[in-house]
Formats: sequence, C-alpha cells, structure tokens
Amino acid sequence: MKLLAVRRLLRIQRVVIRYRLDDLLFELPLPWFLLALRFALPWRWFPRRTLDLSRGTRLRLALQDLGPIFIKFGQILSTRRDLLPEDIADELMLLQDRVPPFDSQTAVKLIEAQLGKKIGEVFSRFDIEPLASASVAQVHAAQLKSGEEVVVKVIRPGLKPIIAQDLAWLFLLARAAERVSADARLLHPVDVVSDYEKTIYDELDLLREAANASQLRRNFEGSEMMYVPQVYWDWCRPKVLVMERIYGIQVTDLATLADQRTDMKMLAERGVEIFFTQVFRDSFFHADMHPGNIFVSTVNPWSPKYIAIDCGIVGSLTPEDQDYLARNLFAFFKRDYRRVAQLHIDSGWVPAHTKLNEFEAAIRTVCEPIFEKPLKDISFGQVLMRLFQTARRFNMEVQPQLVLLQKTLLNIEGLGRQLYPELDLWSTAQPFLERWMRERVSPKTLLGNLQGQIEQLPHLASMTRDLLERMAQPQANPEPKEHRSKDDWLLRLLGTLHLSGGALLAVGGPLHDLGQWPAGIMAAIGVYLIVRR
Repeated sequence: MKLLAVRRLLRIQRVVIRYRLDDLLFELPLPWFLLALRFALPWRWFPRRTLDLSRGTRLRLALQDLGPIFIKFGQILSTRRDLLPEDIADELMLLQDRVPPFDSQTAVKLIEAQLGKKIGEVFSRFDIEPLASASVAQVHAAQLKSGEEVVVKVIRPGLKPIIAQDLAWLFLLARAAERVSADARLLHPVDVVSDYEKTIYDELDLLREAANASQLRRNFEGSEMMYVPQVYWDWCRPKVLVMERIYGIQVTDLATLADQRTDMKMLAERGVEIFFTQVFRDSFFHADMHPGNIFVSTVNPWSPKYIAIDCGIVGSLTPEDQDYLARNLFAFFKRDYRRVAQLHIDSGWVPAHTKLNEFEAAIRTVCEPIFEKPLKDISFGQVLMRLFQTARRFNMEVQPQLVLLQKTLLNIEGLGRQLYPELDLWSTAQPFLERWMRERVSPKTLLGNLQGQIEQLPHLASMTRDLLERMAQPQANPEPKEHRSKDDWLLRLLGTLHLSGGALLAVGGPLHDLGQWPAGIMAAIGVYLIVRR
C-alpha cells in the first residue's frame, strides 16, 4: 500500500504541474514570502502547454484525471456559486454528468459478466452510446424484453486501487493534522476520512444503491413532491443496476423550466421540505443531491415534482441526533441563542466549563445578521467561516456522523439559490420543524413508544431473573469484578425502564381500565432496582 500511495502522490504532482494548478494558488492574497516561492518551482521555468485553456477548464480536467474522489469534490464545489468565480463554477458543473465515458465495449462485457447472459438475451434494445457518465459509473439506455424502458448503470473498471491510494494519502494527512494541530483535532479529520471511506466504497456496490432507491421510493410513495424510479431487481448485480428510465428536465436547466412556466417558488420550497422530511420524518436522506442527480417532472409545472436518481450515498441519524438537531434548529429559528448555547454544552459539543453567556453572545454575533434576508443576500461561506472561528475559540468539536448531513444541506442551499434566490429558508423550514416536534410529543407517539417498551418486558424480565439467580448464588457462579459491575449497570438500566414505564402509565389515563396500580408496581420495582446495593 505504501508503494501505491507514493506512486499516487507522484501522479497527483504530475497532474498539478501539467495543468499548472499552482496558478490558482498564487492568485490568492498570500504573504510575500509564499508568492516569492513560485520563482523557485522548476516547472515554472518552462513554457506552459495549457496556456490556451481557461483556469476553470484546467481545474476541471485536472480533477477528471485524478479520479472519482477528486471529481466528487468538484461536484460539491460546483453547487457553491457564492464561493467560486462564475467561470470556475460553470466548468465544474460539467463534472456532474459529463465525465468522459469509458469504452462501451468494455461496459458491455462487464454487464454480460455480471448478468451471466448476453445483452440480447435480456434487452430487446441496448444503446451502445452511454446516456450519461459520472465519476463512479456510466449509464446506457435500454429496453427490457417485457417492454419497459430502462437505464443500465455499470461501475467503471479499476476504481478500487485508485480510491485506495487516494484514501491512504487522506488518512496520512488527517493523522498528521491531528498530531500537529489542536484545532485540527477538534475537527476529527481521521474520523471524517473514515466515514468518507465507508461512503465511497458503499457507492461501488450497486445492490446497496438499489436497496436505497427502493427504500426512498417507499418513503415517498404517492407523494406530490418527489418521485423515485422503480428498480428491476431481477437484473441487479453488485456492479450493474437496472431501473426505470425517467423523463424530466434537469433541475439546473432554468430556461426550459421557465418555458414550461414552472412555479419556481414552489419548486424551491418543496426542495427544502423534501430535505427536512427525509432527515426528520424518515431518518433516511439522499446524501448526493447535486444537480446532476435531480430532475423535474414535465407533468403539472404549476405543481412541480422532483425526480431523484443515483441513491448510492444515503445518510441516517439516530433518534438522539434527530432530537438534538431539531431542538437546535427550532431554538435557532426563534433566535433563542441562549438555548442553542445550552444545548451545545449539554450534548458535549463544547466543554462543560464553557461560560454560557460568552458562548451565547458569540452565536448571536454570527447568526443575527442573516435573519430576515433572502438567500441571494446571504453568504453562507462567510457565515460558516465565522462559525468555524467561533468553534475554535470555544473548543467546539465537529461530529463526524453529521458530515453527510452538512454536505447535503450545502447542496440544497446551493440549489435553492439557483432556483429561487428570494427563497426565505427559515420561514420555509420552521413550520415543518414545529409540526414534527408536536408529533414527537403527541399521545399517539407516546403510546407507540410505550407499546414498544411493553413488548420488551418479557425479555427484560428474563434478563432480570437470570441476573438475580446469579447474584443469589455468588459461590456457585463466581464472576470477575468487571462482570458484577456490568450486571449492576444493567439492573439500574432495567430500573430506569420500569420507572419510565410506570410514569407513562400513570399519565396515560384512558390507556387502561385497571386503575393506577400497574403504574405504581412498575415504578416501585424501578426505584428498588436503581437504589439497591
């Protein structure tokens, strides 16, 4: 692996020199001693072969040459037109679905090897020219023998060695950053790279993408906001995916959307609602929502519907993460900065000794100026930069499990900026969060949670009996000290569950006709298990 990593580093260096990407660095306002460094770089002593190419074209071609990890980085940047010059953003847009395809005959051989059949035995028509090509795979249009119009997605050959080499260097840089920088340690770069490693390798498994697409389709079955194409499972393999072909307008084709009189305001608002629905209602969100993966249906432009493809990267949150984010966002929308600060301290994102008043004032200073402004008047790049500065000041830690969510939110914000710059992100999201939080504490939800706890009672009772039997015969069943402490912890956990169940039964009222004695018994058992020695 070390030899491959060294070879990869030399490859990256050659691409940087070939396309003179150092020009982009030296265009920045750097200190004089760094600017003077350019005269010491040997490759700058010779004429540049790429002189006739624009800086955006050179950057795009360099990212293409370097492979899927770099291409995906360019895709994320392409949605941030507020952070990039227009000429660079326009070029990086081409990385979303116009990456040069690989040989079509190679694609056919890969498909036949995966399916175990000749192309003609499965498809009545197969277009040899790819319909689209991206960083990890390319897509061909086809028609099944049964008549359905489909697309066939096939993974590019030889990706894993390149990805492994790139990840080796990313891990090396992340570990070095953690060793030399306290600020870097707060960002957990090694954990972030580890999460990205899992994500990129998952994307190479098209059976996982098919499963993600099926789940997302079920979540939005019958929805007026989003449609997910059907997966044809009989012809899906680890490196081949066959799914329904969709016909729509690419979300960034603003001219065509305007020609069909699309309600752009509703389209932008539905994009925000889809995002929050996936995150909070389903805890299952499409985490690769760059414009190349999003289309708009041509049916009912006055009530526009999104069409989502390429579900290779999805994210999910634990109930604790959901609750934490919702309470933070709700307090943020209410401008309750003290509550936001307290939640950060309670969750452990900042040290417990942090002064609440100082942290509250810092958050207010960053966030207050962006309220009551449309997206077109807000620079999220500057806001994020100031938030990171605040994070360093208060030793705030970045949570790696939320990196995908942050990336998706950036994509959504960049897309909304293009579709409808007047969109008020806060007023669009706030009603959804308020409704979701009301549903979280509704009687129906509480009863559902209680039912789940009651279903666990036989199992918990069995565990309790086994633990009590072992504790009643310590000589017959000698256990190490750490096991006894673990059993003690489990008993306290059981006690907490009993006490919680008793409290819920006590306030349930109409839940039962047996009076309050079951609640009292459960609560008494809980108290005994918690306080016993």
